[in-house]
Amino acid sequence: MAILTVRLTEEEERLLERRSRRAGMKKASFVRKLIREQPLETAADVLADAARRMGDTRLRVARR
Repeated sequence: MAILTVRLTEEEERLLERRSRRAGMKKASFVRKLIREQPLETAADVLADAARRMGDTRLRVARR
């Protein structure tokens, strides 16, 4: 299973905390929900999503 690490600024962290609190869930659960909202049905969808995120230095994926 891969682990996604996201580096957030303090402002982004506060925004995430507020939104997760309003949704009634923990921050990690809220982030997983956000990730799963956009269905990736084909390989083209996956490649398009990856292309949008390339170069974002806040993201890191580690294998376990």
